[in-house]
Amino acid sequence: MQRLAVFICAIATLAPFVARADGNALHVLPKPASVQTQRCAAPFAFTRPLRVGERFDAAAFSELDRRWRALGLPGAVRSAHPDVRVDRASMAPQAYRLNVGSNGSVEIAAGDSAGAFYAAMTLAQLPQRTGRRWSLPCVRITDAPALGWRILSDDVSRGPLPTMRYFEERIRTIADFKMNGYSPYMEHVFADPNEPLPAPLDGITPAQLRELNAYAARYHVAFIPEQQTFAHMHNTLDLETYASAGELQHDFLLSPASPLSAEYLKRLIADELAAVPHPPFFHIGSDETSELGDGQTKALVAQRGKAAVYADHIKAMNALIAPSGARTMLWDDGIENDPSIMPLLPRNAVIVNWHYGDEKTFEPYIKRIASGGFDQMVAPGANNWNEIYPDIARALRNESTFIDEGKAAHVFGLFQTVWHDDGETLYESTWYPVLYAAASAWESGSVDTARYESDFPHAFFGSDDARYGRDIAELADAQTRVTANPYDSSDYVFWADPFDSRIAARMANVDLRAVRLESEAVERDLLGAPPPLHAATARAMYLAARRYDLLGRKYQVAREVRDYYADAQAQIGVPHARTIRDLYWCKYWFWELRDDYEAIAPLYRQAWDYESRTGHLASNLERYHIAAARAIDRADRINTMTYEDYVRAKKFPALEDVLGLTHG
Repeated sequence: MQRLAVFICAIATLAPFVARADGNALHVLPKPASVQTQRCAAPFAFTRPLRVGERFDAAAFSELDRRWRALGLPGAVRSAHPDVRVDRASMAPQAYRLNVGSNGSVEIAAGDSAGAFYAAMTLAQLPQRTGRRWSLPCVRITDAPALGWRILSDDVSRGPLPTMRYFEERIRTIADFKMNGYSPYMEHVFADPNEPLPAPLDGITPAQLRELNAYAARYHVAFIPEQQTFAHMHNTLDLETYASAGELQHDFLLSPASPLSAEYLKRLIADELAAVPHPPFFHIGSDETSELGDGQTKALVAQRGKAAVYADHIKAMNALIAPSGARTMLWDDGIENDPSIMPLLPRNAVIVNWHYGDEKTFEPYIKRIASGGFDQMVAPGANNWNEIYPDIARALRNESTFIDEGKAAHVFGLFQTVWHDDGETLYESTWYPVLYAAASAWESGSVDTARYESDFPHAFFGSDDARYGRDIAELADAQTRVTANPYDSSDYVFWADPFDSRIAARMANVDLRAVRLESEAVERDLLGAPPPLHAATARAMYLAARRYDLLGRKYQVAREVRDYYADAQAQIGVPHARTIRDLYWCKYWFWELRDDYEAIAPLYRQAWDYESRTGHLASNLERYHIAAARAIDRADRINTMTYEDYVRAKKFPALEDVLGLTHG
């Protein structure tokens, strides 16, 4: 518990790592298209705040001032005699020029207000530190995005549901790194006053949707409702009120043959559009509909064909959405499974092309959608679902290839996805892959992963300490090691019983010592004071390291307990035998697991509370308590065996019988 107290105390100080700036390189994300260094008589040395005028974007002012003050700089102030001049120019939307000269003279020229905002976000990242002195480099930057839309799709339906404070932080942060769309993925979490039963008690209200829509607009971020309308609707269909709308009873899929489905969706979409009146897009989901035709839609599919029934649903949703001016978005897998659907779809629909693997190429998928004449967005994934920390290696390969091929094909935009399938993953753990995708969608070329790792600490954490990049690499390697076996996610093997011989056999091939050494190196780094920016992300990294460390240790414990127990049995009858000592060790090792699980639980609660509403927290914390209770039970069983079986009855049962193991 001492380590926990030291860490929480250190986090509270918000003091930076000891950081030394290069002084030459710019560590800006996304990397601007053109950067020219220029001589200046006197670089701005931050002896006073930077003065900005009335034309300087209000949200940009807030973010620049927030960042600089967190770094210990004077920040920015409004002034009638500004250092920063902002002008409109004949440029493409979102493009900008930024010129930083002597004594903090800054000129921003942009084609629109979004471009001026992005210029300011680049300016915010420019300060460099040499020793204890900060200055603005004199540079001339020209920049524009490769893809016009750069949207984050955020799963708010599988457990973690952001608080309003964290929704806003999430929106601000993607805006800081030049993403311009935010799309919360909703199944049942919209607290519709006309359909109140499906939503959790702390669901997203219409007033909250309106508030988020307005908040996002201030940061030049389009708020894009993403409401499932076809599959993934079990949390609605498990209610008896809606059960008859399922393809099968209490099902996963809303049946197009049910009048109740149409009535429910009409009210749901109308109420969401009343809260977000004129979004550029409205995403209707409609993925993974393989059950279509298996139940009450069977006769309709037999009569008209599955493609026509699927397309009719899309057209019906489009008719509900079109009066708002929004374009309907839908996932592409229906088309991938049956390209004959394409000619039947509304021509203005935007197809969201999702693939999350590290395939050699995604061109066949891109070309298939393009062949239908549709606008499309590429949708890679953060590969965070079911994992302690995202599978960084896989995520970056997926994002790099998919986005680069999308840019080459002139797709409509990026639709980066984050999912929380098992309900316990953390939003704060996803920033590294999310912002890599943001950089890839903005920059015209490929984003070199080594350069990104080097730039990320300065751009995101506000620190030039390379340990942050190294720590992420260590977590990524630990993740790769523990999931070397197919279908073994790190959350799964973390919670699995290490005495299950099936899992233990697979984990025997994992270098547990390497996993633990990598994890403990991260823990050691992050037990120091946190970075000036995004301290919650550093806490999430520390939590991930503790979990990987415990994951490795519990499989070591299982091996060591078996070895000690076998040694205890082998020592029976030997003078000065180690039998009692070995049995004590078995008990103590289980006590160690008990303490480790209970030590991590408050760290997990702290991380969860930072970003999410209470809802799903209790069930996730219960897993730590159950794991600790199982360790306590096994320690007690060993203790009972020691005194009742061995000492008194001179019996030595098999370890499986002592621990009550029933699996293979």
